[in-house]
Amino acid sequence: MEYSLEIVIEPWKKLIIHEVIEYNFDDWITQIAFSSKTAGGGIPTINWANGIVFQSFNFPDTNGIVDEKLKGVLHWSSVMFAIKEKFEKQIIKDNATINLIDVSVNEVFHGLAEKLRTHSRYAKSKADQ
Repeated sequence: MEYSLEIVIEPWKKLIIHEVIEYNFDDWITQIAFSSKTAGGGIPTINWANGIVFQSFNFPDTNGIVDEKLKGVLHWSSVMFAIKEKFEKQIIKDNATINLIDVSVNEVFHGLAEKLRTHSRYAKSKADQ
C-alpha cells in the first residue's frame, strides 16, 4: 500500500501589531540591562534584523487568536524596537550582557524590520545620508 501525504507550506498572510514603541538604542539597552540585573541576572536576548533590534509580544492563544492564526493572521499586542545598524552578537552595558540574534532570514521579521524603519523617528532619512 502506497502512502501519500500532501504537504502544504502556507506563509502568514498578515501581521497586525496593536502597539509600536520606539526607543533610542542606548536608552533601551540601559533599560534592558537594568531590568536584567533586578530580575536576577539572566541574559536577555533581543532580535536583530536589517538594522532594527526588536522584541515582540504575542497575545495568549485564546480560541479567537487561534482562529485568526488558522486564517493566516498574526496578532501581536506590541513591538518594542530601536535602530541598530550594525549587528553584534553581544552587548555589555552596565555589567550586564545582552545577546542579539540575527533573525533577518525570517521573512516575517525581515518585513517587520523594513516597516518599523519607515516609522522610526531615529532612522536617517535618505536626505541625511
